Amino acid sequence: MNNSSAAIRRAFHEFFAERGHSIVPSASLVPPNDPTLLFTNAGMVPFKDVFLGREQRPYQRAVSAQRCVRAGGKHNDLENVGYTARHHTFFEMLGNFSFGQYFKRDAISYAWTFLTETLGLPAERLWVTVYEDDDEAAGIWLDEVGVDPARFARIGAADNFWSMGDTGPCGPCSEIFYDHGPEVPGGPPGSADEDGDRYVEIWNLVFMQYERGADGALTPLPSPSIDTGMGLERIAAVAQGVTNNYDIDLFRHLVDATARLIGTDDREGSSLRVIADHIRACAFLVVDGVLPSNEGRGYVLRRIIRRAVRHGYKLGVSEPFFWRLVEPLIGEMGEAYPELANNRELVERVLRLEETRFRETLEQGLRLLETDLADLTGDTVPGETVFKLYDTFGFPVDLTADVVREQGLHLDMAGFETAMSAQRERARAASVFRAEYGGAADFGGTTEFSGYEVREDAAQVIGLYRDGGAVDALAPGDHGMVILDRTPFYAEAGGQVGDTGHLLASGVEFSVEDTQKYAQARGHLGHMVTGELRLGDAVDARIDGAKRDRTTLNHTATHLLHAALREVLGEHIHQKGSLVAPERLRFDFAHFEPITADQLRAIEARVNAWIRRDEAGEIFETEYDQAIEMGAMALFGEKYGDRVRVVRFGDVSTELCGGCHVSTTGRIGLFRLIAEGGVSAGVRRIEAITGAAAVERVQNDAQTLEEAAAKLRVAPDNLLVRLDQDIDKVRSLERELGRMKQRLASQAGTELADSAQVIDGVRVLAARVESAGESLRDTVDQLKNKLGSAVIVIAADDDGKVRLVAGVTTDLTDRLRAGDLVNHVARQVGGRGGGRPDFAQAGGSDAAALPAALESVTDWVQEQLNQ
Repeated sequence: MNNSSAAIRRAFHEFFAERGHSIVPSASLVPPNDPTLLFTNAGMVPFKDVFLGREQRPYQRAVSAQRCVRAGGKHNDLENVGYTARHHTFFEMLGNFSFGQYFKRDAISYAWTFLTETLGLPAERLWVTVYEDDDEAAGIWLDEVGVDPARFARIGAADNFWSMGDTGPCGPCSEIFYDHGPEVPGGPPGSADEDGDRYVEIWNLVFMQYERGADGALTPLPSPSIDTGMGLERIAAVAQGVTNNYDIDLFRHLVDATARLIGTDDREGSSLRVIADHIRACAFLVVDGVLPSNEGRGYVLRRIIRRAVRHGYKLGVSEPFFWRLVEPLIGEMGEAYPELANNRELVERVLRLEETRFRETLEQGLRLLETDLADLTGDTVPGETVFKLYDTFGFPVDLTADVVREQGLHLDMAGFETAMSAQRERARAASVFRAEYGGAADFGGTTEFSGYEVREDAAQVIGLYRDGGAVDALAPGDHGMVILDRTPFYAEAGGQVGDTGHLLASGVEFSVEDTQKYAQARGHLGHMVTGELRLGDAVDARIDGAKRDRTTLNHTATHLLHAALREVLGEHIHQKGSLVAPERLRFDFAHFEPITADQLRAIEARVNAWIRRDEAGEIFETEYDQAIEMGAMALFGEKYGDRVRVVRFGDVSTELCGGCHVSTTGRIGLFRLIAEGGVSAGVRRIEAITGAAAVERVQNDAQTLEEAAAKLRVAPDNLLVRLDQDIDKVRSLERELGRMKQRLASQAGTELADSAQVIDGVRVLAARVESAGESLRDTVDQLKNKLGSAVIVIAADDDGKVRLVAGVTTDLTDRLRAGDLVNHVARQVGGRGGGRPDFAQAGGSDAAALPAALESVTDWVQEQLNQ
């Protein structure tokens, strides 16, 4: 058969489909409804709940080619990619699965038949291992399949016994290895040198037959199951007769495309392999909704992109290039994964923007690292250097490790962790926490929530707390928390703030200032206004209805905003956080660039159009899977139960949500955007208002427009024309001012040039001038032209603050750097700075020390020239 990677993938599907298996498409790299995993890292992950008995599928046999990522978290191969034969950030796992229908005999038979007949691998090259106590599997391999005992081994639990966790389904494994031959170093499985490359594991058969209890005891499962995994890249290498995964057709084509793009003939270096590997991971992560950011999955993506960009920089690439590899990747994998081609434009834009951003700091960070390495004694890079690169330039630690490993050096990780701990402590000290009642605390008891239906309810006090501890009563003036058996008060959740209001009884009033969730209880935080409240008392719980109404408008508007963002900006938009308060709404979302004014207008217009349609709201509970099938939006990383609450408004928005909403969208009245900006790299924030607040904002904006037009003595309709005219006048005056400054700088340069000293043939000038601003830079440029080969420092005192600029002519930058010089002077005046080798700037706060600092310039230059 054709032994290309694509052909092997097809043959695997067809082989098992012919044997009654349903072909299941690859699931997302982001596991839905499973916050325990950062990424899908194995073929069985999409079937995890099936094996656990929590989910039923319409089939009992399945086959898949599952895309996986192992970079970040517990399963992280990133630092080894490019340096070993078989490590990847992204790989495809071929697997066949049985959910209680067949077991060891069939699984072993299928594997052997596929390898030896479909792929035509020689049986004498295949080695087999089983768990040391699995006599059943051993008998099948030796007596029925006929594997040579010389190529068979029993292995201990460390390698050949699989479990899903400390408890739960588990069972023995059987692994199949391929022998590349004696010309490749390494020993057979189970031997002392088994880690060599000669014997490579190609298929792992997991026999899921036990349930491990909390006490460690193994109980046979009523329906034993099969979970297998065979890496496509590994089996393709075997089928194509190569020992390195990067030599298979798929990678060979990507490496060739990268080499052509970069303009190099060297196909063997690790950099090309790193880039070819990383484009697969990055492209598919973006396809599955992950965007570069500073946390979680987005940070892993950012690390992979930056590592690829650094290797491109190492190969001499001076322009953004990584995004251009999306096209050849689609050529290799687009047929198997059409979603890659469908999202091409999005993937290219995200990768290009991230690379452009990082290139702005890459060169500067690498220069810092090179400077520190030049002064390094020993083979360990200090932790402070690693931290500085991470904190200042956004260099992931593994990227720094990648750079220094190429020079045979190591990182001081203990020192890095010390610096990180110090930063965390500073952040912790700068934060203020409301710690009297911890959000994770469990105060006992259960509160039934009735607030979806009513605004007022009769309840009984089942818990009282003051100063963080339980009490029997609250007296007038006491601040504390009340827990009720039932409440109409919504506890803060899903971005919606907690309700406020009052708890009332005869002669008793407790003012509720916030409502929080504590396990199954709901805590009403506030203070006693009058009377005494005791355990067991009956109260009338009344929420602030007007505040709830305003909050409800904003919550429904948040759902409409989410839908509008996905329509205008793309389906990659995913919520990263929200605040739903009575005054406004705030929505954070993953997006890779600022939103244009036209896009903002389109977003606002869509929301208001849906409001005018007066879409009726449907709120109901259903099974989680059914909700997802009907298109409900679920938040990545959230843990949902078997039954979920769905909030739907026509064909506009369907989301899983536990919050409070209007009955129809028309009740919102008006939606008005008030702010948009970046929260962090890859995360944008929109703020908006609704209802009466939005109407008031429109009225105020109209009044401001009229007042501005009146001040400029034009009609409001002509205001923009008048502003354009005035702006043109201002710009003309600024240009004239700039020309005057240049003339002044030229005159100052002529006067200062006469005071330059000559040191070893180099003219050195350190002077203080009266003018500041951009004229300092102009003065340095004028002096360079007049002095020829020169070193120049110009300083000015602006109201006690020192400004410094330094210039070095290009013929001297190999010996004298402007950045080093300006920092030498800046340190003496209480400051620091930086810049290019030929020009640098700095600031300082000690003007009194400036004369002595300038006098030291000639000595510094002399010292540098003598080195």
